[in-house]
Amino acid sequence: MFTGIIEEIAQIEKTKPIAGGLSIKIGANKILEDISVNDSICIDGVCLTVTNFDNSGFWVDAVGATLEKSTFASVKPSSYVNLERSVRLNDRLGGHLVQGHVNGIGTISEIKKLGENYLLQITVPENLERYLIKEGSIAVSGISLTISDLDKNLISISVIPHTWQNTNLRHKKVNDKVNIEIDVLAKYVEKLLTKDNSGSEKNITENWLKEIGY
Repeated sequence: MFTGIIEEIAQIEKTKPIAGGLSIKIGANKILEDISVNDSICIDGVCLTVTNFDNSGFWVDAVGATLEKSTFASVKPSSYVNLERSVRLNDRLGGHLVQGHVNGIGTISEIKKLGENYLLQITVPENLERYLIKEGSIAVSGISLTISDLDKNLISISVIPHTWQNTNLRHKKVNDKVNIEIDVLAKYVEKLLTKDNSGSEKNITENWLKEIGY
């Protein structure tokens, strides 16, 4: 589990094909202060497992669904990625609960400087539109951000200078792809409200709400 508060911006140093995917080495500094094999690291919004490390970086393997659902399918050396170590139970939760399970790939449609802040607009896959709400949380390449406005599946996000400087957003351009993870609470609410205990579909109607005491 992660918080979406980025600890370090790093670069991908090399990639190597392996059976069913890629082995990736990522250069790092701060992350290496406390790292072990089998640790979970959120890399650009994707939870991956450390397979090896040395004084200059660490290795992870990206296979199967990770390549199908995320931008790692087209990752290249020198690309900038966001890094966050998994949260400890006694840590402050500065952002929101981020699983590192990417739900889809978004496309940056606009980047605009507004005073000290930046306006970021992202087109999110249509199948995720129902999970988007104004002032709701969303993880973009592992960054915990707040939706300031939305028009169907086009979201607007106001990015403060600190976030801009301390994440890889400052390296992004219009039409770049980003990993999207919607707020996991939205999916649990959907599950609870659309299925009854038998697993059959349950439409959310006024009569149904009255049946359960509302």
